[in-house]
Amino acid sequence: MENLDIARTLDETADLLEIQGANPFRIRAYRNAVRTIEGLTQSLQSMVEDDDLTELPGIGKELDQHVRELLQTGQLSTLNEVAREIPRTLVELTRLDGVGPKKARKLFDELGVESVEGLEALLDAGQVETLSGFGAKSAAKIKRSIEDHRKHTGRTLRAEAEPYIDSLIAHLSKAPGVGTIEVAGSYRRRKETIGDVDLLATCDGDSQAVVDHFCAFDGAVRVEAAGSTKGNIILRSGLSVDLRVIPAEAFGAALLYFTGSKEHNVALRTMAVKRGFRVNEWGVFRTAPNQNEDSVYAEDFDRDTAERVAGETEADCYAALGLPWIAPELREDRGEMAAAQQGRLPELIERDAILGDLHMHSTWSDGTASIEEMARACMDRGLTYMAITDHSRSLTMVNGLSPERVREQWLEVAQAQSAVGSGFTILRGQEVDILKDGSLDQPDDVLAELDVVVGSVHSFMDQDRDTMTARVLCAVHSGFVDILGHPTGRLLGRREPYAIDMEAVLQACLEHDVAVEVNAHPRRLDLNDRHVARARELGVKIAINTDAHETRGLDVLRFGLDQARRGWIEAKHVINCLEIAELRTWLLARRPAAGA
Repeated sequence: MENLDIARTLDETADLLEIQGANPFRIRAYRNAVRTIEGLTQSLQSMVEDDDLTELPGIGKELDQHVRELLQTGQLSTLNEVAREIPRTLVELTRLDGVGPKKARKLFDELGVESVEGLEALLDAGQVETLSGFGAKSAAKIKRSIEDHRKHTGRTLRAEAEPYIDSLIAHLSKAPGVGTIEVAGSYRRRKETIGDVDLLATCDGDSQAVVDHFCAFDGAVRVEAAGSTKGNIILRSGLSVDLRVIPAEAFGAALLYFTGSKEHNVALRTMAVKRGFRVNEWGVFRTAPNQNEDSVYAEDFDRDTAERVAGETEADCYAALGLPWIAPELREDRGEMAAAQQGRLPELIERDAILGDLHMHSTWSDGTASIEEMARACMDRGLTYMAITDHSRSLTMVNGLSPERVREQWLEVAQAQSAVGSGFTILRGQEVDILKDGSLDQPDDVLAELDVVVGSVHSFMDQDRDTMTARVLCAVHSGFVDILGHPTGRLLGRREPYAIDMEAVLQACLEHDVAVEVNAHPRRLDLNDRHVARARELGVKIAINTDAHETRGLDVLRFGLDQARRGWIEAKHVINCLEIAELRTWLLARRPAAGA
């Protein structure tokens, strides 16, 4: 089993124990083990042979035994034991907005609910709203959540798919004669969720041997197809993966074709036909010019006798049509073809342009690391500054900070700053709740003394569009909000964005010089790529932040960068690409005085 498979099994066990009402300390032990395993760079299979797993943080004797049992048998007896009392399908219920572990257990005990489908039937019958602790409003919220949940069925978060794909590529790279290996499709275009996975490979020997090696991947639960140049397997995670072994002379054309998007390919082929070329997965071929767009996909030429002018690399294929190479993130037919023809493609932001992270949490609220630990973790990742932005007082469930605790925290910020030295800057910040009426969850004197204020909505997300828009606009107009945090509140696969007029919000952010956040957490990626593009068009500043709650959480920054790149963002658009002196100047210039 892969590390991620083991982590998922332990996480599911913790979920079932929580539904069962088990000891919170036992549940927490499983959660801690999951965090440790997810952060490992070495496989547990290789570690159990020589290492004592109890030396790892969060892995005690019981969890050590669990890991070894999973590696040996693929099963966990503890999970099977709990599942005899609590159906494993109840875990899916807890993924719905409005249904936590306690409510899932109540639905099971009192109404016999075991699945999302069963819950939906009882909601339609009006039985859920009569249950104590629910009511009509709660039932309506759960029903909306089921609808949202269904929209993402069959899709996988790219971040969750990544470890499986990495393992598969590592396995495939050992196939006899295999050469270049690339992932295509929506995964390569860095979309937030993916469906099936397309792998392309070259081979200087027997392509059948490469396909056979691919199908022998131990992370596959079944082989759907295995031919001489193609194979399809289903992974334990449920992902379907196709492999195509491509001749080297056509590899670039195939990569271009299978990367997509379909809309980009159509636009490219349409342009090619008009210029006297045909583009397909085998290459770029010279033909007679044809202004009939209906012929874009027609194979009315002999590929064997036609003159192939490109195909080995993507760059060659684009160049044959008089275009520069177009980054996969841009290939959505949203103007990239015209921009390429006119020499206006953006210089997309790169990781080394990010100098700081302006949204993260510590043990002062719901984080797991101290301020100094977060600072040192940022330094290890090459950053030169950060803002510590713990939650504000209204979020009591995560130990949000009162005004008094905010000022106490500043003392620790100063201590951490002294400890890490002058080469790194820790800014005093807070993620301040935007309350139901649009006011901010701290008094003006505290807000005025903070270096960075991230204003975010965390409650009453069911407000109608006009009310929610007015609420957020009130916060933007306050003059205290520097960054609008995760602006639509979505959780991919779990919660749809709240209703809001994003155009009005972006216009207000432009007017008041408020940056909008691209929250890099893989389950948020909020703003979406279209809203990011619109912010760029308007000239609204962008902040790409991790919202990290532990040191390992800082590593999700790359997902935020991918999202920004899909919105055509360059370093010049992003405030945390500024040097600290420039950033301070911007922050100070827009901070109103207390009581103003």
